[in-house]
Amino acid sequence: MVRSCDAKSFLVLGVACCLIISAHVSASERTYPGMPNGSGSYDDLVALYGEFLEWKDPEKARRTESLRDVAGQSSEVHPDFGRNAIDDRRKKLKQFQKRLQDMAVPEWQRNEQVDYLAVRSRLDQYDFELNVSRPWSRDPGFYVDKMLRLTFVDLPVSGEELGSLRVQLGAIPLLVAQAKRNLTEVAADYADLAIFNLTNADGVGHGFPYRKTPPPGVLGWYNDLLARVESQQPELRNDVIAARDSVQQLLDWLNSNRSKMVGQAGVGKAAFDWYLKHVKLMPYTSDEIVVLGNRELNRLWALYALERHRNRNLPELEISKSADEYATRISETDRRIRAFLVDEEIITIPEYVNELDTNVPWIVRPSGPNFWEQIQYRDPSPDHLHAVIPGHRFDGVVERHNTHPIRGRLTSGARAEGWGVYLEEGMLHAGLFDDLPRTRELIYLFGIFRAARVPADVWLQLNKMTVNEVVDYWMERTPYLDKDVARVDAEIYLRRPPGYGLGYMIGMLQMQELLADRKMQLGDDFILKDFHDRFMAIGRLPMSLVRWEMTGLDDEVRDLWQHKPLPVR
Repeated sequence: MVRSCDAKSFLVLGVACCLIISAHVSASERTYPGMPNGSGSYDDLVALYGEFLEWKDPEKARRTESLRDVAGQSSEVHPDFGRNAIDDRRKKLKQFQKRLQDMAVPEWQRNEQVDYLAVRSRLDQYDFELNVSRPWSRDPGFYVDKMLRLTFVDLPVSGEELGSLRVQLGAIPLLVAQAKRNLTEVAADYADLAIFNLTNADGVGHGFPYRKTPPPGVLGWYNDLLARVESQQPELRNDVIAARDSVQQLLDWLNSNRSKMVGQAGVGKAAFDWYLKHVKLMPYTSDEIVVLGNRELNRLWALYALERHRNRNLPELEISKSADEYATRISETDRRIRAFLVDEEIITIPEYVNELDTNVPWIVRPSGPNFWEQIQYRDPSPDHLHAVIPGHRFDGVVERHNTHPIRGRLTSGARAEGWGVYLEEGMLHAGLFDDLPRTRELIYLFGIFRAARVPADVWLQLNKMTVNEVVDYWMERTPYLDKDVARVDAEIYLRRPPGYGLGYMIGMLQMQELLADRKMQLGDDFILKDFHDRFMAIGRLPMSLVRWEMTGLDDEVRDLWQHKPLPVR
């Protein structure tokens, strides 16, 4: 029988513990060189963060930064990314940063100081986007991405949904006009990726509707929509054609100007190291992260070799032969993992956590299963731990029940991905796969790919490797890895906020450090379930902040108070 607790008691656990610890910390112990000592209260911090999120969130920004559709009507689809609009955003952000600096932080409890650093990191992240990443002027994919999702609409539509679709379609020509006007410093890798995505299926289809033959890129999806419109809702034919023709015009413009698009996609070493410290709040430089990633890659390859030798006389795991067989494996995996979490007292499963589905659907590809499917179709356990329970989906449900005005609205990518990767090998060592030796090999294969990402992610940002070179680097080092998954991952980690790809393995290492710290602090009083429950209750903060709050160890946060200006390129 699954042991559960209600949402309130699960989330209160972490808050209560940190308040008790903070109550015994003197003001002098809570003060560090560089810590702001102004007049603002913690309530002022909460209010500032709420205002910042409302101002920054695109859904809210559309209310005042709308375009005009082709008929001259207000079109609340895409905000203005022109120079004046961006300059206005820079000025507004400086106002937020000035208010943030005027806080009486030394008077606050530790958990409140943790929140201050977390909020500052979000403002720093947006500062970096506005002044260094600048995707609206450097990355054509910034616009191409915004063109795709509307083509997935289920037809027919009517009423408000019909009106909304027409507005979205009508805004595409204006989005293309923005792209041509704003893209003044395009990076070569970004240009090539955008051209590829406009004309080619990515071979992975994350979140795309299933098609036996995937449409060839964004333009292909507009043709797919046009074919569906002509048979199901002909009244939309002209709207779709106008939008599709605009997308074609963007492709033609990119191709004709490609020779001029020679910028570097990475942000460079100085900016990247600043980002690692001030946004990701990591205690490592880019050089140190490369060393850690290479060490993990060697460690996991060695463990994989030993495991393969140990299992050399056992039959290999076979790929599921049908959707039904795969669904059965998923169901059994879910049951097995949930039972293990309860029986072995790993973590509390709150009563509001129900069915969480799967992360890798059954797809028959002409070229055969891709990397993720090669693993999951043999045994769904690795990604079920990472992405379902107690990984991302479980993690996300818990976060949605967190009503804290800061921690319930803030997620660190390295915290989320580090937790997921930690669970893979962590549950192996906890005994989940003692009777499934071949599955242990799959865990190590997942780890190998996570580790290989680390140095390559750094090298992308330091302009030491192109996307194509990273694809080759990964494929040489990762069994089962296919070119499509490698290319899509390289694109994600180059084009997302910097350092997302390295966050999987580095976040896992930080999670292991936290586990070690707490075990050494508590000795025989350490209880794994309590450790995991409190970790979840604290929220998805950067790992250095979680560690400071849970352990009181400040070696990773002391220098964070010495805030340095952003090195603008």
